[in-house]
Amino acid sequence: MYAITGATGHLGGRVAARLAEHRHDLRLVVRDAARAPQLEGADVEEAAYGDFDAMRAALVGVDSLLLVSASEAADRLEQHRTAVRAAAAAGVSRVVYTSFLAAASDATFTFARDHWHTEEFIRGIGVSFTFLRPSLYLDLAPSWAGADRVIRGPAGDGRVAWVARDDIADVAAAILTDDVHDGQTYDVTGREALTLDETAQALSEAAGREVVYRPESMDEARSSRADSGAEAWEIEGWVTSYAAIGTGELDVVSDVVDDLAGHAPVTLREYLAARPEAVAHLK
Repeated sequence: MYAITGATGHLGGRVAARLAEHRHDLRLVVRDAARAPQLEGADVEEAAYGDFDAMRAALVGVDSLLLVSASEAADRLEQHRTAVRAAAAAGVSRVVYTSFLAAASDATFTFARDHWHTEEFIRGIGVSFTFLRPSLYLDLAPSWAGADRVIRGPAGDGRVAWVARDDIADVAAAILTDDVHDGQTYDVTGREALTLDETAQALSEAAGREVVYRPESMDEARSSRADSGAEAWEIEGWVTSYAAIGTGELDVVSDVVDDLAGHAPVTLREYLAARPEAVAHLK
């Protein structure tokens, strides 16, 4: 029995669909059962990460759990810890966790620190584990440019190997269904590392309008986002995602998609060619 959390989301839903297609015993753990995907043979249980009792009840009888990281929140780490405790209490023997590339206690990208602490907690709970560390989502790259067709942030000339969520889902499904990956940590990236100038050029070609990257300092980046209404911790996460590109922490290209999913990861240009609607806001 496989359980997928976040099955109403973009990543968890993709993984759930892949497992259902191959008729694996499947349980979808979601906060709102009414929004769960309709997949043949899949059970649906309601539980929030921070609700220990509900999570434990939802995971009874599960062998392997895909724990998709919670949405960004001030208490995300505690949500993860509660969900992992519940999984262990329910008898789950294996947790596959979607972490982040270059996760570390001192990572430049502040949200990556939560991922590292979650990994460490899973290591100490006494279950088998596999960690997926994907790069920044390729699907979201177009949204880094605003309606004014400008990407702004403190990334300098750093590079990032954007990776599509479809490719991450293929890797996750392969790992979940083969315990040879126990104890492993995988960097999941695209096959090319681009600067934000190069990213802007790809968006320009797809939109037929010029998209540019304008570097900001850290202070400028914080100031330009101050009127968003977001809390300080969230703004810092946004700003440091660019800064992590600038430091080189995300300049990683791996063969994991090729090796585990059995196909090459999609490039940004390939993705944009197949989905012209992704740049509609730039035209």
